[in-house]
Amino acid sequence: MLDQEDLDRLQEAEANPNKFVVRGLSDRQKLGATTVVCFILNRTIGSGIFILPATVFRGTNSVGVSLIFWAFGGIVAIAALLVWLELSLSIPKFELDGNEVSVPRSGGEKNYLEYIYGYPKFLTTCIYGVMFIVLGNLSGNAIGFGSSVMKAAGYEGHDSAVRGLAVAALTIACLIHAFWRRGGILLNNAFAFMKVAILLLIIVAGLASLGGASLRSGKIQTGNFDIHTSFYQPRTDLASYTTTLVYACYPYTGFLQPFYVSYTDPFWSDFERLIETYQVLSEVKEPRRNFAKTTIATMVFVLLLYILVNVAFFSVVPKSEMRNSDLDIASIFFQDVFGSKTASRVMAGIIALSIFGNILVMTFTASRVKQEIAKEGILPWSRFFAGNTTTLFAKIGEKLSPQKAGVEREELEQSPAAALFLHWMFSVFLIAFTAGETPGIAYSILVNLYTYVIMLIISFFVATGLLYLRFRDRTWNDTSNFKPWGGATAAILVSVVSLFLIVTAFVPPSDDSPYSSTTQKYSWFIVPTVGLGGLLLGVIYFLVFRYVVPQIKGKQLVVERVPIIVSDDHGGWVQKHEIVEFSWGVQELESDDEK
Repeated sequence: MLDQEDLDRLQEAEANPNKFVVRGLSDRQKLGATTVVCFILNRTIGSGIFILPATVFRGTNSVGVSLIFWAFGGIVAIAALLVWLELSLSIPKFELDGNEVSVPRSGGEKNYLEYIYGYPKFLTTCIYGVMFIVLGNLSGNAIGFGSSVMKAAGYEGHDSAVRGLAVAALTIACLIHAFWRRGGILLNNAFAFMKVAILLLIIVAGLASLGGASLRSGKIQTGNFDIHTSFYQPRTDLASYTTTLVYACYPYTGFLQPFYVSYTDPFWSDFERLIETYQVLSEVKEPRRNFAKTTIATMVFVLLLYILVNVAFFSVVPKSEMRNSDLDIASIFFQDVFGSKTASRVMAGIIALSIFGNILVMTFTASRVKQEIAKEGILPWSRFFAGNTTTLFAKIGEKLSPQKAGVEREELEQSPAAALFLHWMFSVFLIAFTAGETPGIAYSILVNLYTYVIMLIISFFVATGLLYLRFRDRTWNDTSNFKPWGGATAAILVSVVSLFLIVTAFVPPSDDSPYSSTTQKYSWFIVPTVGLGGLLLGVIYFLVFRYVVPQIKGKQLVVERVPIIVSDDHGGWVQKHEIVEFSWGVQELESDDEK
């Protein structure tokens, strides 16, 4: 409950033209454990597990090495999850009644990077903001959605139609979340359950085939698990292995989603509340209580699921088909199991649905991060992009059920509609930017670029920053609210692997590598060059924002974010509302030493 002082502050802020209030959610609207699990599953299970097993095999040329890579990718993802958990449950920190307390906030790694690399002021925010606003979307997956829909319909080769479907998918996802927040969450959970059911079906069919059963005439024999040939003639060039490892890690990146929002209690007994949660930590209920256990268990489940799905694929699909077919491995699998080409078209439709679920959850979470970036005042029209809007369905509901006398109405459902629009603009921009390439090449470039920047570069700085806190900040180990197994081991693993893959991306592949310029149809150095160029672009943006613009205006931007913090039912602290102020003051430019 808010005390009178908090109510007065909110009232004053709403009357001040330089301030605005971002209101939080009611307890009923917050995300529960089931939704946290579904956010991870829906984002993790996208196009990757259906398409990339063949890519990983072609990159290693070995069934055994491929399975090892999938297992190692899952281990790295779980290690990264432990890093994010330690930071998310301890940062940011606020002074409250003379004590320093940690209060979970939406925004994910933005909060951690600003806390660790706070000097000079605004530098980290600008670099991260530029990279995430431009690349923190699934434009590549949207192109994959369009391609899968066209395959399912039997009309391949229509590039403009593929891009039109990609834009349509992104637009529909944004509109769903803008008009009906709860509806988007319900859809997210439904997609998650559907995807797990599909993967379980693949596992059962594959293991049945491995045991000798078949749904068509004749037993399927691939010989892929022959102990004498499983590790036979693997590739030997470094670039093939490092690029393949990136592909093996990419399908696990769904663990990031819950940290962009805020967490809630599990609502196991109430179906209406079973369906909400994750990369938006300020929209979650009682984050510390079950968040770590829920997310770790989910990622272990995903790791086991992916290994078994790969075993199922290898049980049915011969090596020659994986090397030479233009179809994704899931379509080949269904075609070989059911003995019908129609089955591959059905699988293409299933993949399209899976990708749309992927887009749906990423739209929900990424828009919250972009809203948090806007609250820092570094964007043009920051106030517009930082605000919330009452959803259309909430307005309709208010008209249909008038407030009863004497009954306090809960906060109406809010959505970051402007941030969703920002997210949509840059998603469509990337689709348009790659319009000169075929959908297959555009998909490859955009997915690799997202992976290189969001997964590798950001993970390196986050994990290395945590190591700095552990070894240089003597108070961190005592005040951290989550102490992972193995101490700093997880952070060391993520930091070393990320840096290794960032650097080795510049090693040229061999001529016979599936990642050579001849095979990929684009130069191998484009993705790492553009990815690191994002860092430079962020620095340039910072210099212009921090020094050039204030000199032109003769004013200094002052940003103040005041959280309204309340106690939860278990002795922790959560952010209920937030007051944000942007103002340009006529004053001497603040030096970074005064930060």
